[in-house]
Amino acid sequence: MGDESSEYEALRQFIRAVDPQHVLSIGYNVSMRRNPCMHKLKGVKCNSQGTSVTEIRLENLNLRGILDVDSLCKLPNLQYVSLARNQIRGTISNSIVHCTRLTYLNLRSNVLSGRIPKKALSKLKDLRRLDISDNHFTTTSPPSDSPTSGNPNPPGKSWYKRYKFMIPLIVGIGFFLLFTYFAGRKAAKLAADREIMKSLRDSPHKMPLPTIQEEEKPEENRSELVFFVEEHESFKLEDLLEATADLRNQTFRSSLYKVILKNNALYAVKRLKKLQVPFEEFGQTMRQIGNLKHPNILPLVGYNSSNEEKLLIYKFQTNGSLLNLLESYIEGKRDFPWRVRLSIARGIAKGLAFIYQRSDECIPHGNLKLSNILLDDNEEPLISEYGFSRFFDPKKGCVISSSGYTAPEKMLSEKADVYSFGVILLELLTGKTVEGTGIDLPKWVTAMVKEEWTGEVFDKEVAKAAKEWAFPLLNIALKCVSASPTNRPTVAEIYERIEEVMHDNSNSSDCTTECGAYQDNCCMLHSIIPETWDSPGSNY
Repeated sequence: MGDESSEYEALRQFIRAVDPQHVLSIGYNVSMRRNPCMHKLKGVKCNSQGTSVTEIRLENLNLRGILDVDSLCKLPNLQYVSLARNQIRGTISNSIVHCTRLTYLNLRSNVLSGRIPKKALSKLKDLRRLDISDNHFTTTSPPSDSPTSGNPNPPGKSWYKRYKFMIPLIVGIGFFLLFTYFAGRKAAKLAADREIMKSLRDSPHKMPLPTIQEEEKPEENRSELVFFVEEHESFKLEDLLEATADLRNQTFRSSLYKVILKNNALYAVKRLKKLQVPFEEFGQTMRQIGNLKHPNILPLVGYNSSNEEKLLIYKFQTNGSLLNLLESYIEGKRDFPWRVRLSIARGIAKGLAFIYQRSDECIPHGNLKLSNILLDDNEEPLISEYGFSRFFDPKKGCVISSSGYTAPEKMLSEKADVYSFGVILLELLTGKTVEGTGIDLPKWVTAMVKEEWTGEVFDKEVAKAAKEWAFPLLNIALKCVSASPTNRPTVAEIYERIEEVMHDNSNSSDCTTECGAYQDNCCMLHSIIPETWDSPGSNY
């Protein structure tokens, strides 16, 4: 009772802060004080037991209050928060570290300000998606974590104006003195070595000359900026540092920026954090990725590598990701016709097949998911973030991937990528998103098929317009998400099968089941479902 009461109080405080004008028209009574889940509050969802708040979705409601992170993070089981497209003020305080179960946080398009609590956010181990773009946070340039100030004459900087003309002179003198010092040391050492060699040559004993060892030098500060595009499309590092940078996404291992150069060219720049990889190995891998050209793989424009920084440069895709498209469809904001879904599935499979059919060393993707499938201007899929998952594990074997897409064996391999593709295919068929909900989609679909509710698996757009395609593709998806890697097809087989589905929509069988009009396809599905999967959770 005490926990429910405190959860009620936390929710009440948060709503009062974010909605002072009572736009939500939420009232509170005694029964709600006992349990905030007893009443269906707008934008608030609870767990399957109806005992604890798990989701808060208050998007595009013209809320004009203040973000109360302290109260928000007192909801112990909160996993999903979206307050996008409002007028919410305030900051993201360090109290965000107490939202320990948070997997999704979207604060896009508000008027939040202040510094981003990077250390606190990096401690949220379950956080899979963060969107804080289109706010007024203190901005940072891609290669640096140091904040920029909007004040052209900050306090304490007046001395700089007075003496700035002397800075080049002082720096020049400093370099000259350093050069003279080290040149003198080197000359003295060479003179001593020559004297030793002369005395040994003049000796009557003719002793063998000793090998003069050079002093061990620390690793030099190395840096390179490499492009894989035409020369007129390349630019200098200074152009990148002087560009406008908008932080779009951030995880514990990388930051993603939308960068606008002075010539208005748009790029997406990914900054890799804490990447312990040899300079030569990184460059070799990036060149292998940069030379990989295919219509369904996001091309690497270039990269910048130094001892401290690793920046990957791509063309910015204004159509966003496949996750954005599916979420907009779920919210009723966009259409997502079945023919577009089939085309996207075919494009992803085609890109993967190209990766794995190459004769040279193949690099698995390792992190396939909806948010890593971008859409070009023609809504053709582009596989992004290809090739550098191998850098995040010293053994180069295991992979840090997203919950819900990772194969049971947790390996960096073709069969693991096949598993992730199978989950994406299930998302396209069912209209459910793994990244937003955390649902174990393979388990849920398998249980529905076992109970002979196969027709209920499909999203309405799939069910009404694509009966001839839906079941064969569901067949493919379930084979891809088999628990055993040996039972999964290769990416080449997947692409070939999808091509067959697109050109041959008839599947005949003498099998008789209780699946009505779908009996042929339903029979095929029952023949390939693994018996080892558990039954689905109560939520589904």
